[in-house]
Amino acid sequence: MTQETRKRILILEDDEDIGRSLKRHLEAQGFEVHHETLGEKAILYAAEHHPDLAILDLRLPDISGYEVCRQIRRLYRPWTIPVVMLTGMARPIDKVRGFGSGSDVYLTKPCDLTELSRTVAALLDESLAA
Repeated sequence: MTQETRKRILILEDDEDIGRSLKRHLEAQGFEVHHETLGEKAILYAAEHHPDLAILDLRLPDISGYEVCRQIRRLYRPWTIPVVMLTGMARPIDKVRGFGSGSDVYLTKPCDLTELSRTVAALLDESLAA
């Protein structure tokens, strides 16, 4: 992936260590990655920078990841970007709410980074180096 064609990913994760780990991992896959810890800042970033994909946590200090997903969906109408929810909330009702708010994929923590990479690549129609 060349610099000009690198896909931009927004990560919304309030845990700094997890966010940094995800960022490093996805950057190593050739993606341009931006990490935010607050939902409101993630929405502003999405509005200004138009990421190609968003990875959202649900439990945040300001607003829920569900609301962030709904807001991002509103920003992009009629176009859309893939949204992956990556959260520790694993109850069936949480997953239903996640898909109901517009998520394309719902993954629970701890998440295998290879699974996340393959999910991101599939949503972005990118091939990964083995």
